[in-house]
Amino acid sequence: MSEEVRKQRSPGIKLLLASLVGLVLVIPLLLIYALVWDRQDQSNTAQASINAGWGGPQVVAGPVVVVPFKTTQVQNEEVNGKTISRTVEVERMLYVSPVENNVTTKIAPEERRKSIYRSVLYEADIKGKARFELPADLPRFGVTRDKLIWNRAELRMGASDARGLTRGGTLTANGEALTVEPGKGPAATSGQGFFAFLPWNGDGELEVEYGFGLRGSRSLSLVPRGGQTRWSVSSSWASPSFSGAFLPESREISDDGFKASYTVDKLALGQPPVAMEDLGAPLVEDGPGYVDMGRSAIAGESIGAQARAVTTGLVEPVNLYSKVDRSVKYGFLFIGFTFLAFLLFDIVGGATVATAEYLLTGAGLVLFFVLLLAFSEVIGFTAAYLVASAAIIGLLTTYSAAVLKSWRRGRFIGAMLVGLYALLFVLLNLEAWSLLIGSVLLFVALAGVMYATRNVDWGSVGRREQPA
Repeated sequence: MSEEVRKQRSPGIKLLLASLVGLVLVIPLLLIYALVWDRQDQSNTAQASINAGWGGPQVVAGPVVVVPFKTTQVQNEEVNGKTISRTVEVERMLYVSPVENNVTTKIAPEERRKSIYRSVLYEADIKGKARFELPADLPRFGVTRDKLIWNRAELRMGASDARGLTRGGTLTANGEALTVEPGKGPAATSGQGFFAFLPWNGDGELEVEYGFGLRGSRSLSLVPRGGQTRWSVSSSWASPSFSGAFLPESREISDDGFKASYTVDKLALGQPPVAMEDLGAPLVEDGPGYVDMGRSAIAGESIGAQARAVTTGLVEPVNLYSKVDRSVKYGFLFIGFTFLAFLLFDIVGGATVATAEYLLTGAGLVLFFVLLLAFSEVIGFTAAYLVASAAIIGLLTTYSAAVLKSWRRGRFIGAMLVGLYALLFVLLNLEAWSLLIGSVLLFVALAGVMYATRNVDWGSVGRREQPA
């Protein structure tokens, strides 16, 4: 296309061509958006590989006393086309929750790497004291003492990923050490954990002490049940997250670690002190979503209502994939502002910008997000942001000076990009204010464009009349 034809384009046609190039660049932006998700998926796979053999997000439940008892129920059968009802004796389980449970947990975190990926592992030291007592009005719950089979009573403790139980566990009842056996954990941990046969006949109070070491990754959850549950958790990890059904009453977070204390009362749980069905597995927050810790029954035992859990997570200070993902969403804003500056120089300032030059400039802006993602996985998000933005600003400043035939105009483009990248960094760190800041910026930009183009005849051909 000749220089004369390029000059004869109307401002409206120039705006249309710039807009079309901007729309074309949405395609690579979407591809980068998909690339971020793919890299995050690879990161999750690498983390799962690191965690293999160590333990995943752990859920701790118990202790709970389980006592079998005899009862009768009516069964219906079809015999020669007739329905016959008969009463049979069956064995069921009574789940007795503690009246009081005090738990202390110390978490020792550790970071492990595989290639450029890393995962947060931990070893937790869990100790607790619980007190059990049968309700005085036990028959009102549908069970009488004479039906309970106390010589088969069990004390159960649960951990959702039994691979983490590498240091054994101890159970003590009224000062007597019990013999611990694997398995038969509460249903809230899908039956994983350990148990011991319990020498108790239901008279008086039962004082239980327990302790065990537990390996896991990313998060540790506790399932409160019964009466009042108190949980004190501490760690040297400086970036915790608190989630679940209840938040801590008090917490202290510093560069040296954190401390948190929970108190959950029976009225908040809404659970009876005894039940004929165990609590099902809770939904536990793990990273961006929720993980169902499993709902399989234990040796045919039925599972009742879903348990509630409190969760303490060990999160990375910066989730780089989340920030890169959010930054890509602002990509069209970068392209729009840069193209707008080029268009104003073209229409108002007298420069001439070709369609291919718009396309190459847009490609440089899109490349920033690829550089940001690639460097973030190696040197961290903040350092990667500085490196990628400096490279693209330097490249486009030089290119703009050549395209616009002026270093003054090139420096203006460079200064604008510095402001945009600085603003984006602020928006990524002030998520709650991003909508307000972004909307004000767009208003100011629109007002500036309206003022600069107030005298432009968008339907005219040519930038100015040529002298005779």
